[in-house]
Amino acid sequence: MNELLAPAGDLESLYAAISNGADAIYLGLDSFSARAYAKNFNKEDLEIAIKYAHLRNVKVYVTMNTLIYEDELEKAYAAIKRAYLANVDGLIIQDLALLTHTINYYPQMEAHTSTQLGIDDIYGIKLLEKLGVKRVVLARENSIEQINSFKKQTKMPLEVFIHGALCVSYSGGCLMSGLIGMRSGNRGRCVGPCRKQYKLINSTTDEIISNTYILSMKDLNSLDNIDKLKNIDSLKIEGRMKSPEYVASIVRSYRDKLDGKKTTSLELEKIFNRTFTKGYLFNEDKKDITNPIRPNNNGYYIGKITGIKKDFYEITLENPINQGDQLRIDSKNEINIPATKIYDKNLNYVNSASNKCYLKINEKAAIGDLVYKTKDKLFMEEIQKTYPLEFKRLPLDFYVEGEANKPLSITVKYEGYYVTKESNILDSAINKPISKEAITNQINKLQDTPYFLNDITFNIKENFFIPIKEINSLRRELINELNLKRLAQREIDNINIDNKPIAFDKISPKLAVFATTQEQYQAALDEGIEIIYYKNYARRNNVDFKKVEGDYILVGGYNSLEYFKNKTLISDHILNATNSITVYNLYKLGIHRTTLSHEINKSQIKQLYDAYVKNNNGAPNLEMIVYGHQELMYTKYCPLKKNNLCGKCKNNRYYLDDGMYQFPIISYDDCTTSILNGKILNLIDDLNDLQNYINVFRVQLTIEDYQKSKEIIKMFKNKMNHLNEETNFFDKKTNTRGNLNREII
Repeated sequence: MNELLAPAGDLESLYAAISNGADAIYLGLDSFSARAYAKNFNKEDLEIAIKYAHLRNVKVYVTMNTLIYEDELEKAYAAIKRAYLANVDGLIIQDLALLTHTINYYPQMEAHTSTQLGIDDIYGIKLLEKLGVKRVVLARENSIEQINSFKKQTKMPLEVFIHGALCVSYSGGCLMSGLIGMRSGNRGRCVGPCRKQYKLINSTTDEIISNTYILSMKDLNSLDNIDKLKNIDSLKIEGRMKSPEYVASIVRSYRDKLDGKKTTSLELEKIFNRTFTKGYLFNEDKKDITNPIRPNNNGYYIGKITGIKKDFYEITLENPINQGDQLRIDSKNEINIPATKIYDKNLNYVNSASNKCYLKINEKAAIGDLVYKTKDKLFMEEIQKTYPLEFKRLPLDFYVEGEANKPLSITVKYEGYYVTKESNILDSAINKPISKEAITNQINKLQDTPYFLNDITFNIKENFFIPIKEINSLRRELINELNLKRLAQREIDNINIDNKPIAFDKISPKLAVFATTQEQYQAALDEGIEIIYYKNYARRNNVDFKKVEGDYILVGGYNSLEYFKNKTLISDHILNATNSITVYNLYKLGIHRTTLSHEINKSQIKQLYDAYVKNNNGAPNLEMIVYGHQELMYTKYCPLKKNNLCGKCKNNRYYLDDGMYQFPIISYDDCTTSILNGKILNLIDDLNDLQNYINVFRVQLTIEDYQKSKEIIKMFKNKMNHLNEETNFFDKKTNTRGNLNREII
């Protein structure tokens, strides 16, 4: 049976989700959450949430799905302990340090891997299964056919997103927000650069192809395909930044659908949508997965302007309009207005209309303009009435025993839990003895609890009297003690993990070159570079392992650690190593050399290095990208196809322009896309400082031709021979130092 997993950005959203049928909730703490701008949960709120959910047999998972820096490790470990002691059912984690810590020290609390890890094949699943992970949240780019194939090859529970906002980039691999706005998506503070407007420009001809929200994904909607997901363990709704009304509405629709009740997507449209897509999950055409017209709430269609009468616009309606609704009119310039005053054909004020109405609109609209409702007042009020209410009460069985001159004994049973309470010694009945019916009526007063009276068994002689208030008191004591037993806090196991030191020699740094094209590879060969990544590179997602060859492999994902486990492996930057424990655990998993994340600065590199040396009595084997157009996004989506430019990438180059920066596009043979930083990462002048920590400096070539590639490699070769000399090759106009000298949040 599917688990319906709902988001909660605060307690009210949690109540809304549970009241409308969620089987489980995922929420974030006030730190280390990939939705840092949600209200999230402090210690007190978390305890309230866990008790409320667990008493209703609803599980709670806590997201700790951000990258962790060295100076944050102890605080993060403390947060894990706090979650464990609060009886959290599982953690959803991105950082390998936190993942292994949870698996090793808190085995009673499940470790789930976040979609931020980008797991999209069976090899990644199998590696994590060996590691001790209890659930994998798959990449949003997986199709239902792929997922069903995984299910045949593993017993690992799999979680899939079924509704809500989509990232255009493979999750965990987007650097755009961090590099442009210093607010990292991998740290929970994405500013949403994919929701901005961009010009698509042909750099060969300077032609502006389009000026739209070309990267803005539609919202995922799986309601009509829910029957195809019966094989999936957990169905996840996105929305920790959304309102309680949104959570309640979406959960209610999917709960009804899963329970076989009639429901349509109209309710989903009423609460919020960027228009809908069935997503990669159900093989949506890449051309139709984005909405380049609008990045925000589209609303739902209610009618169109059909006439103008004096200062009023006539709207012919297909769906009703009510006072207090919010409207959007698709005019030449989009018009957003509240429906504060609605008029009938005689221009009399009315509260609502269902066929035709008249509105005063100060901005200029035109006949034929379509009208959408972006806030439905009556629907919002209806949704608000659904919480907090009990969605499904739990059955209690009672056993009552007693007679005069003995105590009345009441036992309550729920699943494997038993509680018994006794009254004072019962008096003989002088007039009217208490009846079984009277006792049942008092025990049945469970409306303010998550329970209902399922069965009651009596073994009494009706010859005694007991005050009604005493039966009520016994009932309350029984329920309280039952709740305490069901909420019993876990104890911390005394576990010792034998982490044997892994250390390497700190060598004089070498130069490596990453080549995207054959001519870049040839330039590296011609310059005598020993470490070259070209066909020996296995990217994180969408990798074709059969095309990867070589004695040593640069790996971008956990899948490659399993597939190439007998090779010499170097982990790429996208495995996001930002602390010494992650680096250590990568070595344990078979990595020979670790490339540091782009989202780490010079101070944090020193902290990582010093901590590693202290813990292992020796150095880590580190690599660092020090030159190149950084990949801001890798996406299954093709912005060229969206503009009917299929195949044009073979003879033309394109880039995006947001008015401040330019972002070159690389299109691959499999129709996936990289979006690059227009400014070039250039740390050549910083190598003298970085040489104290790094064994291999990497030049990353992407859009350079043969001659430019040779020039860059020669420049770095020369620098490597003079590492202790000060240089000034940095060009402020075209170069960036990325995050080296700044701290992103």
